[in-house]
Amino acid sequence: MLGVESRPLQCRDTPGDNPVLMNRDSGPLGLLWLYMKNLLVCRSPEMWHQSFGLLGKSYAHDTTGSFFLGKWLRVPLYPVSLCSAVVDVAIQDYVADVAAELIYQNKSQTSTEVLFVFPLGPHMAIYSFQARSEDAKVHAVLQDELSVPPCPSQVQQPHEATGGWENLEYLRDQSEYPGEAFACFLGTLSPGREVVVTLRYVQELPREPDGAARFVLSPTLNPYGTLYVWNCRTSKLHYSLLLTASLQSPRGVVNVQANFALTPLIYTAQDHSTAQAPLLQVSLAGSPQCHHDLELLVYYGDPTAVSAVVEKGDPEAPPGSLLGDPMVLVTLAPSIPEAVPGQRQSGEFIFLLNTTFLEHAQDSLLFLLKSLPLGCYFNIYCYEETSVGIYSQSVEYTQDNLTEAMRRIPSTGSSLGDSNLLETLRSVYNTPRPHRHPRQLFIFMAGLPPDVEAIAAEVCRHRNSHRCFSFCFSEDSAALAMALAKETGGEAAYVSSDSRRSFVVLKCLKQALKPAAEGVSLSWTLPRGLEVEVLGGTPQSIFQGQHNLLYAQIHGQAQDTTVAKGVMTLQYSLDGQDVTYTIEFPLCPQGDGRLAGHRLAARCLMKRLLPESVSGSGEEPRHRAVEISLTSGIICPFTSYVGVRTPQRVTWYQRPLALLPPRQSLIPCQIVELRGSRISSCYPKSIWVPPGWLTAVRASWLALRQLTHDIAALPQRRACSKACKPPPPLFSSLKYVDPMEFGLCSSTLWRWCPEAAAKCQELVALQNADGSWALSSGLASVLEVDEDEIKGKMPDEVMEPSIWATVMAVTWLHRHDEYYQDLCELLEAKAVTWLCSQAVSQLDKCLETANTLLGSSVKPSVFRL
Repeated sequence: MLGVESRPLQCRDTPGDNPVLMNRDSGPLGLLWLYMKNLLVCRSPEMWHQSFGLLGKSYAHDTTGSFFLGKWLRVPLYPVSLCSAVVDVAIQDYVADVAAELIYQNKSQTSTEVLFVFPLGPHMAIYSFQARSEDAKVHAVLQDELSVPPCPSQVQQPHEATGGWENLEYLRDQSEYPGEAFACFLGTLSPGREVVVTLRYVQELPREPDGAARFVLSPTLNPYGTLYVWNCRTSKLHYSLLLTASLQSPRGVVNVQANFALTPLIYTAQDHSTAQAPLLQVSLAGSPQCHHDLELLVYYGDPTAVSAVVEKGDPEAPPGSLLGDPMVLVTLAPSIPEAVPGQRQSGEFIFLLNTTFLEHAQDSLLFLLKSLPLGCYFNIYCYEETSVGIYSQSVEYTQDNLTEAMRRIPSTGSSLGDSNLLETLRSVYNTPRPHRHPRQLFIFMAGLPPDVEAIAAEVCRHRNSHRCFSFCFSEDSAALAMALAKETGGEAAYVSSDSRRSFVVLKCLKQALKPAAEGVSLSWTLPRGLEVEVLGGTPQSIFQGQHNLLYAQIHGQAQDTTVAKGVMTLQYSLDGQDVTYTIEFPLCPQGDGRLAGHRLAARCLMKRLLPESVSGSGEEPRHRAVEISLTSGIICPFTSYVGVRTPQRVTWYQRPLALLPPRQSLIPCQIVELRGSRISSCYPKSIWVPPGWLTAVRASWLALRQLTHDIAALPQRRACSKACKPPPPLFSSLKYVDPMEFGLCSSTLWRWCPEAAAKCQELVALQNADGSWALSSGLASVLEVDEDEIKGKMPDEVMEPSIWATVMAVTWLHRHDEYYQDLCELLEAKAVTWLCSQAVSQLDKCLETANTLLGSSVKPSVFRL
């Protein structure tokens, strides 16, 4: 094993310092699991909440804290010292399996209740957790939520076995980290005692634009890069870290980069398809020096539009099962060139508007419709009025159709109909899509619509056929907006101010206008007797900057054993041209048996089964999801964790009773939805309370809460005693979303002038669908120039007045520099494209005259000269 020297890691002050190594976002999140992460780099005293790990709570602890006596009794949680961390990572193309062993020690002088908390990042799933100490061993077990607890003869009920539920509730309500986290209460840890935590999880890795797979070590496994701070005092850390990795790809591993010192790769195959490396072996001591995580970039040979890695199944699993058959990990990443702004572009844009938006955001709708490119299709639905669109189906974007659409849009929503968002979505999905035009929905929500679970399920069912860009104007609908966008690969925005609405929707439209590979399809050539099932389906479109990781399982038995390879063909259309890629993959795969691809495929398959179970398709989808969850170890909405605590036998006890199995008990262990509260004080008031009195108050408070809970649960128990059918599960992604997580509107401030915005809106209203302006009195009024003067100053070389009018309009927009460019960037690009197609030779003279008339100094580069 080779060691390396530790070197100072570069600190990050802003999210965009290094887009390759420092970007923490990992692509879209799914509807079933919504992982919220703070988009801003935190420098607050609560920074340690992002790493968590083992937390302790001691009522005699001397840490300065805040105690609020009343409805809630709050005792601060503090990090327990990490002594060592041993992490082994196995990376196959764009999936990773992580096994970690963490040793914590209670270095305080008092016993402390300990709680292990592990934040769940995007596309991450835990499949094994165990903790052991000298006194007991704790194992996290998955169970069907409707079944009885495991080992009923030996296991007590959770509230009878141990305490600790109040710790999970406190963590849920008071943590500064928003999102989901795995939490397990481990009991009491005596002074000087150690607890060993063994954790295993899998995750999908983001693909960088250059084809590299990016792996970020969880801060829980390496808290050195994240400040352990409580009440503005830094705790010095002393622990060792050993990080090793094995890398595998049929394309070969050609390079590895990291933001820490690396040891040389050791290739274990002649074709460099597999490699191993003791990446980091270092002892860390003292105060933290920087604030970023350990990140790894793995480069493979020949980055192409499609790649495939075959993972062998579990030999102990039955053939034909999810874990028993081989799995093909398919990565789709077509190379899509940048589109020239303002040019003709394919696409179907459907706008779903509610009455509040119609009443207060007519200007935003105007900017949206005017910014659409020629060549696309569009339609508008005013739900709450009717589930039928302005047109029976999407129409081509032309001046006549745009004018007619603006005429049909109701100005107010005073007469509410009986339609809703769910019915409107179903109407949209039942409408045929124009050939080779990727569908994108813009959904506007003022409040929380009814049937949110059914809405989410409907969108999830059609996630491969479209993208959603969702906008909410209240916190009630924030979670639904984020879920719809993340599930379909779109974006969401929380609009807290009327002045920012147009900026936010136009920023999303710019993302929607990125070119896409359309008509994506996969075909397979396999020996007779074998067939392939793509779990979760194949997306119909892949947009620029996106990549899709698919899971395809090979079923059956090959009749011809001499054929050692299969063939996969990817086909799609790009700018009207058909593109085809063909690759081969082995039918007898190798592997380390860790089944990272199979477990992530199980997660993908359970995501597909959830909408079917919610829509009332019978019990089969639910039973299938539970079976997959229990087999793979990946949690789903129909299963839950339970912690099983088994006392350890002392080695010297040899009496006959030692032959009896130890008495097991259940302990609190679950996925916790953290609220992400940011209300804190750097120097809270210190209140000293005698430990004995505090413990008595705490016990009384818990007893009162338990009594209240039991009383409230009596009606439910009576109802369940009548064998009532449980309600369908709620989507975990619809529980809570912090509006600050919507980066499109919360992290950027724009200058805003109502008078200037009104002038800009008047100018936009006069623009034609092709990007041109007509020479009219209305245009002269906006430009604040006499109409006769404009006509008199028109250059003699100009044969068409609209060319001169369009040059004047674009010059006027640039006279006010950045402000109008934010609002009118798309409109201006369309106008310049139209000008270049009409009379390039006349633009120089037109621009010179327009600058003189308007008193501006716009450069020729604006007109692509």
